[in-house]
Amino acid sequence: MIKVLQAGLYSTIQDLGRLGSQEYGVPYSGVMDRQAAVYANSLLGNDVNNAVLEMSITGATLKFECDTLICISGVNMNPMLNDVTIRNNKVFKVSKSHVLSFGKLESGYRSYLAVLGGFKTEKILNSRSMYPNITKESRIKKGDVLPINSLTSNYNMPYSNLRIDSTYINESTLNVFKGPEFEKLSNHQQEQLLNSNFTISKNNNRMAYQLVESLENNLNGIITSAVLPGTVQLTPAGNLIILMRDCQITGGYPRVLQLAESSMNSLAQKVVGRSINFKLISEF
Repeated sequence: MIKVLQAGLYSTIQDLGRLGSQEYGVPYSGVMDRQAAVYANSLLGNDVNNAVLEMSITGATLKFECDTLICISGVNMNPMLNDVTIRNNKVFKVSKSHVLSFGKLESGYRSYLAVLGGFKTEKILNSRSMYPNITKESRIKKGDVLPINSLTSNYNMPYSNLRIDSTYINESTLNVFKGPEFEKLSNHQQEQLLNSNFTISKNNNRMAYQLVESLENNLNGIITSAVLPGTVQLTPAGNLIILMRDCQITGGYPRVLQLAESSMNSLAQKVVGRSINFKLISEF
């Protein structure tokens, strides 16, 4: 078990998402930065879908009630184990009563804690990902006890060796495909969309990122249609909204672009004020 001494700003248990329930209106959810979560699980020898703790801006403070192994990935929040600095993307053994805490965020947005065997919180609709009205809690809070497996005495430490490429965290160019309504844009609108820099607004969360700069829009609305994480919608006011992991299943705004999966991971690490641009890479 792990006892939550401090929860951090916004910390949630997430896996790779809740697949197969979208016909009932259930969002996909899951980790915002899949690449980081997969790194941490892989270094531990876990299944890549094992649940991790996603921490945003400010890390949690956690007391371990059993021995285990941990790995931290994503942005550097200056993690410390019993007040001794430890590194990201490296496996550490944690003993009972050890305390894991985090310091100053260096850059980016989200960090991930993986434990041996993954977090064992309740699984609902084949996922442990926290989401309001699906799971009992939408985030962890002070005093929570998070179930994990204990490290057995005969367990052999993993010696995984992965080449970790974290350059995507600071990547400002987002690779995109044409959305279903892209061709309805005029040539001028298409050029503006693909040759301009846009800024992350304060209106960003696990559901969507809204951009500051607007785009001229004279398109008609569409019949409510399917959307996905990474869908870029254009509102009647010309605002661009990029849907993220907790997005709705359908929407009525024109879908002008679709982010590549790798760019979803990059965007998940962008804070307010960061500049991005779109690069069209191919057709669907």
